[in-house]
Amino acid sequence: MPRSLLCLFVVALLPLGGCMQTTLSPSTDASMTARDRQLLAHTPYAKANVPEQYLRHVVDYHRKEQPGTILVDTDARYLYFVLPEGKAIRYGVAVGEEAMAFSGVARVGRLAEWPDWIPTADIQARLGPYPARVPGGPANPLGARGIYLYAGNKDTLYRIHGTNQPEYIGQAISSGCIRMRNEDVIDLYDRVKLGSTVVVLPPGQNAQAVTGAFWRG
Repeated sequence: MPRSLLCLFVVALLPLGGCMQTTLSPSTDASMTARDRQLLAHTPYAKANVPEQYLRHVVDYHRKEQPGTILVDTDARYLYFVLPEGKAIRYGVAVGEEAMAFSGVARVGRLAEWPDWIPTADIQARLGPYPARVPGGPANPLGARGIYLYAGNKDTLYRIHGTNQPEYIGQAISSGCIRMRNEDVIDLYDRVKLGSTVVVLPPGQNAQAVTGAFWRG
């Protein structure tokens, strides 16, 4: 098939547009601390085979958000960290089930490494019983990092965090929070700043970011 026809065929299948190439970013543990390496060396869960589309990529980004912004495409199960010069790092995520998902604009109000988990009353009622506080560690549902979303000075109770269930990346399965692979949330945590803007698109909207760059790590 001539390349021009192949490109037209790809355009028909990919609503994000364009005949594009995607280069997978190499896995790196450069952001990991000695504690991270120790805790992740013997996780109590099996290593998941996450589809390549949900692994870390650098992509072209044509929206108006400023560098340093986090944008979550709920429908596509992607989180973007906006870079300068029309690029973004794209990570695969698990998002909240529709009735429990957060959408809107927030800010990063707190950052924590290997955070403790304090189940809310709603989670205790639906999924418990759990202890009042679960210590941080590889078995903790919040995983390696917690990025806490605030509206003004108020904690929304929604987080971007790691996970001890990486097999669910790419699905709408959580109780509203945004889950990432532990190695990815560590990478994101190392980039994000307190006060950064977080935009979570509601179902039915699409980030319309086009892949096609290479990892520059």
